[in-house]
Amino acid sequence: MNTARLILDTRRRVAPVPRRLFGSFVEHLGRCVYTGIYEPGHPTADPHGFRGDVLALVRELGVTTVRYPGGNFVSSYRWEDGIGPVDQRPARLDLAWHSLETNAFGLDEFMRWVRAAGVEPIMAANLGTRGTAEAVDLLEYANHRGGSHLADRRRDNGAADPYGIRLWCLGNEMDGPWQVGARTAPEYGRLAAQTAKAMRRFDPDLELIACGSSHSSMPTFGTWERDVLTEAYDDIDLISLHAYYQPVDGDLPSFLASAEDMDRYIDAVTAIADSVGAIRRSTKKIMIAFDEWNVWYQSAAPSTPPSGEDWPVAPPLLEDHYSVADAVVVGGLLISLLRHSDRVTAACQAQLVNVIAPIMTEPGGAAWRQTIFHPFARTARHARGAVLDALRDSSTTATDRYGEVDAVDAVSTWDDSTGEMTVFLVNRSADTPAEVTVEVGGARVAGVVECVTIGGGDLDARNTADGPDHAAPRPNGSAHGTGSGIGLTLPPASWTMARLTTTTS
Repeated sequence: MNTARLILDTRRRVAPVPRRLFGSFVEHLGRCVYTGIYEPGHPTADPHGFRGDVLALVRELGVTTVRYPGGNFVSSYRWEDGIGPVDQRPARLDLAWHSLETNAFGLDEFMRWVRAAGVEPIMAANLGTRGTAEAVDLLEYANHRGGSHLADRRRDNGAADPYGIRLWCLGNEMDGPWQVGARTAPEYGRLAAQTAKAMRRFDPDLELIACGSSHSSMPTFGTWERDVLTEAYDDIDLISLHAYYQPVDGDLPSFLASAEDMDRYIDAVTAIADSVGAIRRSTKKIMIAFDEWNVWYQSAAPSTPPSGEDWPVAPPLLEDHYSVADAVVVGGLLISLLRHSDRVTAACQAQLVNVIAPIMTEPGGAAWRQTIFHPFARTARHARGAVLDALRDSSTTATDRYGEVDAVDAVSTWDDSTGEMTVFLVNRSADTPAEVTVEVGGARVAGVVECVTIGGGDLDARNTADGPDHAAPRPNGSAHGTGSGIGLTLPPASWTMARLTTTTS
């Protein structure tokens, strides 16, 4: 039996929980849009063609923001193709995913959809094949009230009021050789700064995200961030991080400890950004948008796009079917994001539907929750108030990739308006349970409201259309205690959420 001690104090706070931390991502990739969020003729479709069953699951998931329209797709996208009468929109070759884009769904449809879903949009501009002028045109179409050519086109297309999009991505993964229009760091940094300056002439209060490295193992990682920020530090607000995880050669212990990599990645980029700021003698802090993260089996056959003369419309791509082990890892990654909430102020799990997604659909048929849906939904719903500075003392577990790591990882939030404290925990040991003691200062524990766990059993269990609830969190009856803290037992390879009521008197 491993052991862990978690010390929490309601007076020691990292930061308020950023609501944008629970974002997602919709890209014109595979079946994310077509037969995902949008399927006219589906039995649940509304008059706009939006799948009602998917909208219900998106609301249950607790998504707060959605990044659109890419991703790799955006780097050769003409946003103008997706507005106006649908029957007059041109079909285009999508060079990113070797597919045919019909443009039946575009910016105006997306904005109707985000309003139906109750989420905030994050808009990405094409800085691959296009540049500053096209980004400013897109901004004018989306956000200007009226009286200009592009704003009046939006009004003619049925949207009298401006969309008011606040958060914008200046391109996507511009360091990647796979990216259409990839650039060197100085080239991209200058373009991002130029575009940001132009966009701020329209609205100085926009929030702008510059592209960081596509992942931390890129050969230019670190120098890319330094060079981009050297060019654009004063003009942007956030820099992006992207990371995907999968087990390598069956190495389950390292996979369960994937949050170790996320922690180090965030800490490294924060240090680089602060070093650039220090050299500039700037008091400004660059925040982090971790706007692509998830488990993704990139070497699996479903991740291979079509080739040759085959340019299909919305082919099944990247349709990973997630296991309980994957859900445990996702829960751990959410712990890492919360732990860094003083600098990570936006994040997007990629993607929302069908494509490496928490929600799966059948064309014309059912929609269901994948295993990774559950830790995301529970965290988005119950991580409220402030993130607490958690002190951990844990047994360790061995991994090939990260060495000895804490067997138990954890983070906690506390909502002083309701007195609810929520503790999120992962047992990263593949074969040993853990006894955990949670000590609370600054408040007294009145009781355990709920304690649920996913994992600790068949780590390969998955949900399907016929068995949508086969793998889901189950009650964990081990949680007990009042006063100064609680104790609970974590099964091996598991994610757990414990909700406590507290009093301060």
